[in-house]
Amino acid sequence: MANKKSPASGWPIVQGDFHTGDPNSPVAVVTMGSHLDEAAICSAGAAIAGSCKTENLGLEKVIANVISNPNIRFVITCGTEVKGHLSGQSLIALHQNGVDGGKIVGSKGAIPFIENLSGDHIKRFQEQVEFVDIMESEDVGAISAKIKELIARDPGAFEADAMIVEIKDESGGAAEESGEVRPMSAEVALIHARMKTVQRMITDIGFYDKYAAGVYGGKVEGLMIGLIVSFVIVGLLLMGHGVS
Repeated sequence: MANKKSPASGWPIVQGDFHTGDPNSPVAVVTMGSHLDEAAICSAGAAIAGSCKTENLGLEKVIANVISNPNIRFVITCGTEVKGHLSGQSLIALHQNGVDGGKIVGSKGAIPFIENLSGDHIKRFQEQVEFVDIMESEDVGAISAKIKELIARDPGAFEADAMIVEIKDESGGAAEESGEVRPMSAEVALIHARMKTVQRMITDIGFYDKYAAGVYGGKVEGLMIGLIVSFVIVGLLLMGHGVS
């Protein structure tokens, strides 16, 4: 029997639109934009099964629940893609390419920015699980068969213990959990992506301005100190010359 470890206390640590099964199972199933019979999928052997409709917070929740259970070694992506968000493509891109500057490398989603996961979290996710992509499949029978196939390949728990991630959801997560995330047209997706990019550029400009102001202030302060020291030296020299 494959070696198993205890998942994080209270696993799954992040709440969302999913069902849970045997926490010792090596398989997690992400149905993306589809609402399938997740209870049946878990009965087939999955540790956890549910949708993921956004390419940012939704992905973070999936990853948080995976790396907090070292027994999960496979992630099946299935169901239909969410138009505009492209959460399925983004999740696969994150696993393959990682994140650069907070943005998922290679993602085609509208707002593929990760804010709650560190480099260590992402590296752990990449190392812990293997992806099995059967996107667009909504056949619960086929998904169940794939789960059983992967259970037979169970390599045992990941060598490291459960990793805990705190997911801060400023919006309260209502849209993601209620399943009311609406598809976006290409034009709207482009606008959202550009707005996010502009927001980050403004933040970077603010940091640069603070840095420049500090440097300028330091130069002025240094110049004034230099002038004062120079005047003192000249004064001492003149006083010494007068005494002699």
